[in-house]
Amino acid sequence: MIIRKLFKFENAHIVRDCSTRRCSENIHGHSYKIEVLLESNYLDHGQMVYDFGLTKLYIKELIDSFDHAITLWSGDKPEYIKAMKQFSSRWVELPVSPSAEQFSRVIYLMVERILACTQMQNGEKDVRLHSIIVHETESGYAQGFYEDAHSELMGKIALENIYFSRQIRSEWSDKELWTKLLARMPIHTPKKV
Repeated sequence: MIIRKLFKFENAHIVRDCSTRRCSENIHGHSYKIEVLLESNYLDHGQMVYDFGLTKLYIKELIDSFDHAITLWSGDKPEYIKAMKQFSSRWVELPVSPSAEQFSRVIYLMVERILACTQMQNGEKDVRLHSIIVHETESGYAQGFYEDAHSELMGKIALENIYFSRQIRSEWSDKELWTKLLARMPIHTPKKV
C-alpha cells in the first residue's frame, strides 16, 4: 500500500547551465509542492502504514527548511554564494544544482535517512520511501525513486555536503537533528502527536 503526504514551500534559486537564460542567470522563485510517498505491506496498531501525524515532525521540519530560503549550489561562483549567505539568514547549500530533479533526489535521501533513524513506536513495520515528487510549477514536476537518489550516473549526493543556515537549524525542534541524521543516531517520535 502507498500513502502520500503533501508539503509546500516557497524557495529561490538559480539553475546554472540550464537551457533557459532566465533560469540560469537570474535568481527566481517557485511555489514548490513536495509529495512524499511511503509504502509498506503491513499496517501498524492503528491500522495505518504510517501515521500522517508523524510526518509533521522531522520530515516536515527538514522540508520546511527550504521555505522562504535561497538554495545554493556549492559549485557556483564563490562570490555569489558568499553574497547570498551575507544577505539571507535562510539558506541551504547543496552539492548539486537546485533543479526539480536534484531536489527530488536530495529530499529522497533526507526522508530515507529520517525513516532509517526513526524508532517506530506503534508497530510500524517495513515502512519504505516509494518516491518523492517535486512540483516546481503547476504543469511540471520531477519524481525521484531509490535508483535516482543513489545513482552514480546522476552524481553521488553525500548528505554530509548539505548545509543549513544557522537560522534554519535554530527553528528545528531538535537543534541537533542534522548531526544525528548524519551520524545515523536514533531519533524518537512521540507516541501521540
